[in-house]
Amino acid sequence: MNFSHYISRTIPAIGFAALACGGFVATATNASADDYKIINSSQTMGTGGIDYVTADSENRRIYVPRGNQVLVFDLDSLKQAGAIPGLKGGHGVAVDAKSGHAFSSSNPVLMWDAKTLEQIKTIEVKGRPDGILFEPLTERIYVLSHEEPNVTVLDGKDGSIVGTIDLGGAPEQAQSDGEGHVYIDLEDKDKIAVVDAKEMKMTGSFDLAGKGGGPGGLGLDTKNKILFAFCHEPAVCVILSAVDGKILTTLPIGNGTDGGGFNPATMEAFSSQGRDGTLTIIKEKSATEFEVEQTLQTKAGAKTCALDTKNNNIVLITVERPPASQASAATPGTMPPTAAGTNAPGGQRPRGGGRGGPGLLDILIVGH
Repeated sequence: MNFSHYISRTIPAIGFAALACGGFVATATNASADDYKIINSSQTMGTGGIDYVTADSENRRIYVPRGNQVLVFDLDSLKQAGAIPGLKGGHGVAVDAKSGHAFSSSNPVLMWDAKTLEQIKTIEVKGRPDGILFEPLTERIYVLSHEEPNVTVLDGKDGSIVGTIDLGGAPEQAQSDGEGHVYIDLEDKDKIAVVDAKEMKMTGSFDLAGKGGGPGGLGLDTKNKILFAFCHEPAVCVILSAVDGKILTTLPIGNGTDGGGFNPATMEAFSSQGRDGTLTIIKEKSATEFEVEQTLQTKAGAKTCALDTKNNNIVLITVERPPASQASAATPGTMPPTAAGTNAPGGQRPRGGGRGGPGLLDILIVGH
């Protein structure tokens, strides 16, 4: 994911609240027992940057590409369950529940058995892989790229390349309705591309009409055919019809969205924002009525999220600088300039140890 283009045009967040390494703070206005909160969390020392998190609800696993491997965690205990080696520039993971295969958005793409974690093959692709989606109707994997080809389509059964799709813009997140339509937000065009899954071609696009810019996250209510486009500038969710693109309304969200989704079990859309460390929950009260149900304080940098469909929980990740003692132990001879829990210049809380330095991977589980 890449929204640096929008950072330069957007007022930076004033700052992130300082959080101790050992705990997380969850706050919500007028909090009640029914509100979402952080119900579980873990920290794992490592190196490398992160992007997407994937929740494999069926196999009870969490996938986080980091450094030169895809880290695998137990979705219930959050303990590390393994790793897929050989990753180069990985961003996300998609799982084909029908074939039992998993794929990384990287070059080459890694393909492995989702149950045993045994690697099956690598697949060379063009472009610059970023987001990734499993399309259930055709049982295909969509590898998204900010460069052409914007989509490389793989067969979920054997990993072969079955085609490519040019969208005329930089795709961020995609959703499938399971009926032959794939919707892909184009961050640099402020549009939602509509793709025919069977024909593997773009059939049109929905313009956000100036209501929101730089869509970085996307949710889809397949029953009522409603799209939720989570935007950077302004920080809003543009809600529109998945049938004709008609804009229904807009609602405010936090700053720095880079992922979102929709939970049909609760009729709620959600967006994770890393710049101010928030999770926005939008309630779909009817096909024409929507409201911001809750804004939950999560953690600085927690910009991507995934849905655990079994427990209706939301999974978020971020990376922060560890205490100096842990950083030195992880990488001898190195020490981060600032320890976690302090403020960096400009009011920004340091996180992640950069793209390659040592850092604590935080996994947050949000639920009731």
